[in-house]
Amino acid sequence: MAFPRARLPCPCGELRARLIDEGRFDATDDERGGAICSPRTGTCHGFERQVPVALVDVAGLVPGASEGRGRGNAFLADLAGCDALIQVVDGAAATDVEGNPISPATDPKAAAASIAHEVTFLTTEIEQWIAGVLADGWSRGVRRVQAEGERGLQGFLVERLSGLGATNALVGAALDTLREGGHDLGQPWTWGDEEMSTLAKALRQGLFPLHVAVNKLDLAPPGVMDHLSLDVQATACLADMELALRRADAAGLIRYRTGDVDFIVPEDAPLSDAQRAALERMRGALSSAGGTGIEALLDAVVFDTLDRIVVYPVQDEGRWVDGDGRVLPDALVVPAGITAKSVAGRVHTDLEAGFIRGVDGRTRRVVGADHQVEDGDVLKIHAKT
Repeated sequence: MAFPRARLPCPCGELRARLIDEGRFDATDDERGGAICSPRTGTCHGFERQVPVALVDVAGLVPGASEGRGRGNAFLADLAGCDALIQVVDGAAATDVEGNPISPATDPKAAAASIAHEVTFLTTEIEQWIAGVLADGWSRGVRRVQAEGERGLQGFLVERLSGLGATNALVGAALDTLREGGHDLGQPWTWGDEEMSTLAKALRQGLFPLHVAVNKLDLAPPGVMDHLSLDVQATACLADMELALRRADAAGLIRYRTGDVDFIVPEDAPLSDAQRAALERMRGALSSAGGTGIEALLDAVVFDTLDRIVVYPVQDEGRWVDGDGRVLPDALVVPAGITAKSVAGRVHTDLEAGFIRGVDGRTRRVVGADHQVEDGDVLKIHAKT
């Protein structure tokens, strides 16, 4: 699990203010900076909610993975359940594409070229895999196009790639890419390697949007990010430092939150001189880099590329609690534009099947099944169960 957007505003701040105005709450702050919610997963401090998302550590790739070399089959199987990919690369270029240690780059241009090579390697392997999946049933797809036209081609592609998360909208966008390039979608039996390669790339970009985490920035040649030229988003990261700071915070040695560009060392922290010196070195690197980059990376993937929002389902629309009286225990990361009925399905399939209506926790307004919820909404669901 990981926590994107450590500064997500929690509705519990609004609830607390309302309860204070109504004289139903003691305004004394608690150890969580006044937060009164009870997250089932994640945390909340100072009305800033950390909502977890799932990360999958997939098998590494080696050249020829699309043909089954190494753990390629395991990697490709892992992809089927993923919405996006984060490729972690060595900013110091101290490893090759197979993970073997090599002499680190000292020139930022050379390091940037090494990173670009790794990214091209990964995207090419995935595109070759997608092309192989399509080729396996291509003759059947061609016959369908002959019978149904372009609509048949889109239907074939959606069915063939449904296990990877393909939708009509995604496949339609990929076909638009071919159409804009002047390729004839009505005669796919005439396609050669160029058309199949273009289609596989467009499908890969939609199925598995890629972000690159340029790790070990503190060991990379200065200026490597300035020389990086990629067609995907790249974020500089200090993952080891993030881990060390989180562990120090958990141990009570410092106070640090993901996304911060500094940390606090309590005066009475039981630290040795060597530990204090190490923390000062980390502070300098953190300041220079503008943070560890982990929060920025996850934010970009979840909330920008995947266009997700956060919704809070409750059982009582007035008190914003569940059946056990816990305040805002659940925070669901869902696609933007999702309907109230679909949110009910994220809570439990029975709630979606028996959906009657929803109630907006802020306005107390009744909303229907097709009502599109917005980021930060508090929603009560009425359903036949």
